[in-house]
Amino acid sequence: MIKGYKIYLLFSSIFCVLTLPLYAQTSLTIKSGEQWFGGAVNEAHLMPFKAGYSLDMNGDTRGNQAVPLLVSTKGRFIWSEEPFKFSFEKNRLLISHAKSTVTIDSAGKNLKEAFRNASKRFFPSKSKLPDTLLFSRPQYNTWIELVYNQNQQDILNYARAIIDNGFPPGVLMIDDNWADYYGRFDFRADRFTDAGAMVDTLHHLGFKVMLWVSPFVSPDTEVFRELMAKKLLLLDNEGASSMTWAKAEKAAIIPWWNGYSSVLDFTNPEAKVWFLSRLEHMVRTYHLDGFKFDAGDAEFYPPNALAFKNVSPNEHSRLWGEIGLSYPLNEYRAMWKMGGEPLVQRLRDKKHNWEDLQKLIPHLMTAGLLGYQFTCPDMIGGGEYGSFIGKDKLDEQLVVRSAQCSALMPMMQFSAAPWRVLSKSNLAAVKKAVDIRAKYTPYLMEAAKKAAITGEPIARSMEYEFPDQGFAEVKGQFMLGSKYLVAPMLASAGEKTVYLPKGSWKDDQGKKLKGPLILTIEVALDRLPVFERIIPLKD
Repeated sequence: MIKGYKIYLLFSSIFCVLTLPLYAQTSLTIKSGEQWFGGAVNEAHLMPFKAGYSLDMNGDTRGNQAVPLLVSTKGRFIWSEEPFKFSFEKNRLLISHAKSTVTIDSAGKNLKEAFRNASKRFFPSKSKLPDTLLFSRPQYNTWIELVYNQNQQDILNYARAIIDNGFPPGVLMIDDNWADYYGRFDFRADRFTDAGAMVDTLHHLGFKVMLWVSPFVSPDTEVFRELMAKKLLLLDNEGASSMTWAKAEKAAIIPWWNGYSSVLDFTNPEAKVWFLSRLEHMVRTYHLDGFKFDAGDAEFYPPNALAFKNVSPNEHSRLWGEIGLSYPLNEYRAMWKMGGEPLVQRLRDKKHNWEDLQKLIPHLMTAGLLGYQFTCPDMIGGGEYGSFIGKDKLDEQLVVRSAQCSALMPMMQFSAAPWRVLSKSNLAAVKKAVDIRAKYTPYLMEAAKKAAITGEPIARSMEYEFPDQGFAEVKGQFMLGSKYLVAPMLASAGEKTVYLPKGSWKDDQGKKLKGPLILTIEVALDRLPVFERIIPLKD
C-alpha cells in the first residue's frame, strides 16, 4: 500500500482513495507490461504513454476534449473531478497539482474493465442519443469550400452539388462568419438576402441545418455594451489579485484565432439564459435545427479573468458543454469531462497530410476511453484550412483514404467537395466508401443505441476489445462494436499490415481466416479492408 492511502472494501473490489493537498505529489509503480492511456484526446498518438511524457491539464486541454482520467491495460484507473498533472518517469507514474480528491481504482484486470469501472462510477451514460441523422448519413460542412465567405448563394450551390453528384443529403453545417460580428445572432444582410428561405430550401432538399456559434462577443458593439451592463461577460482583474468580481469594471479581452474578443461567463446563470434565448431566436426566425459549438477551450479563461463564480478554466469549458444539451443536433470540438452525455465530439482540425490522417484512429479510440462515444473524425481530407493554402492541387489519394478511414467510424463528415478536387475514378472511390457506410449503417446504429445505454465505445481500440493479446501499440485498425475489424490504408504507398486476434474471421472479399494472424496485404485504392468476426453459435 502506498503511504497516505485509505483502503475501502466495496463489493469485493479495492478502491484506493488519495486526497492530495494542492500541489502535493504521489507516485505509482507501473506494473510489468502495464500501459496507460487518457488525459487529452489530441495527444492520443503518443499513447500508450512513454517515459518523459507529462501534461498538466489545468487550463490545458490541448485544443480538443480532455478528461481527468487515466486508464491502464492492467485494469487500474485514476480519476479526479478537477484537473491534475501527470508525468511518466521510467517505471513510475507521478500525480501532482491535484485540486480535488484523486481516486485510484485497482479493481479491474484489463483496459475494458478499467473503463467500465470508471464510467459506471464517474460518468455513467444518460441513455440518450444525439440526433440519429448524424450517424445514419454523411455530414457536410461549408468550412473548407467557403472558409470565411459564408453566403446564401454558395451554401445553396454546395448543397445542390452534393445531391447532383450522387451523395445522400444529411446534416449540413454552416460555418463561421455568417453574422455581422460575434455575439450578434442574425444573419448578415450583405451575404444572406433571406436566410429563412435558404434554410427552408435546404430542408426541402433533405438536409437538416446546423449553424456555427461560439461564446465570444466582439468588443465595442451594441451586444457587448448590453452584456457588460449586466456583467454577463468574464471580467478583468487589471493585474490586481485582490480585485473582486463585484468591483471589477472592465471586460477581459481574450486572444483567439479570430482576433480579440470578450467571452460570456456561463458561471452566471443569467448568461446561460441570455445565450440560450439567442439560439432559440435563431431557431424560430431562421428554422435552424441545431448548432456547432466551437471554441470554449479552457485556455480562453486566463488567470486574469474574474467570473461570477470562482471556477477552474476547465470548468468554464464544461459549462460551455452544458449549452449543447438543449439541442440533439450538436457538435463540440473542445470539452472538459461530460462523458456519457448525448453530445457529439469532433476531433481537432487535422492538416491535409498523411501524418495527421494516421492520428484519426488513436485519437478517436482514446475519445471512447474517456467516455465520448458519439464521436466525429475531422473533415475528410483535413479541416485545418491553413494546410490547404498554396496548394494548386490536393493529394487525391489522401482524400480517398481519409474518406475510407471515416467511413465506419461513428460519423463521417465532408467539407472539401470531392467532386471539385478529385478525378472521376477517385470520386468513384469516395462514393464507394459512402456506399460501404450505408451497408454497415444498421449495425452502426445498433452499436450507437447500445452505447447510449451502456456507455461502451462504438469504435474500439484493439486492446480494449482483445485484452492481453499484444495490441496496445496497434494504431492502424479498430473495431466497430465487437463484430467488425476495420483496417483502412493510411499511407500513400506500400502494403497494409493487419493484426487479426484469436478466432475466426471473414474479410470483405469473402476469404475466411483464422487468428491470431499477421497479414500483409496490398489495398486497392477503392478498397476498405473489413474483417467480420465469426462467433460460433452455442448449442
